[in-house]
Amino acid sequence: MDPRPVTARALDGNEMKKHIEHIEGLPPVVGPSPKVLILGTFPGEESLRQNQYYAHPRNLFWEIMGQVCGAGRDIKYEDRLNILKNSQIALWDVLKSCSRHGSLDTDIRNGFYEVNDFKKFLAEHDIKAICFNGKKAEELFKKIPASTLPELPMLSRLPSTSPANAGIPKDTKICQWLLIKKHLECAPTRPVDRSQ
Repeated sequence: MDPRPVTARALDGNEMKKHIEHIEGLPPVVGPSPKVLILGTFPGEESLRQNQYYAHPRNLFWEIMGQVCGAGRDIKYEDRLNILKNSQIALWDVLKSCSRHGSLDTDIRNGFYEVNDFKKFLAEHDIKAICFNGKKAEELFKKIPASTLPELPMLSRLPSTSPANAGIPKDTKICQWLLIKKHLECAPTRPVDRSQ
């Protein structure tokens, strides 16, 4: 056995790649006639571990969905998803896969990600509004070349439900997220292109 002490050292680029995992996200939650699409950035570590959207117990997403459509965290996960579908709410993330070290959006490596196929999704569904769960989701979506997308519905950025977004009071977040109800009731319809 080598008696010399082990000392810490910086990892070179190749070693860093070994320590930063490329990971796949979750499939969309979508019923037969969604009107609002909620987009996060990419699932956190706890969500990937449980294979559930917004699984972190301190994330406010499901508490807010409880007020929007009755899909609160106290209900079984599969039942929550069915409530979303029946309420014409679809749920997905902007990124299909990414390289990330940690669980935060800021841990995602720039340029080392793949976006989901929104051209196909938006052509297949009559979405009235896309609501982004936080600034990062909106920024990444808007990097998608417009020429690769069909005509977009209304876009709304809502405050992130992540526990890391502690600067906005909970009541303010809930109030802003209730905008989804207005989208469901009032947003204009858009013809669906089924020629793809």
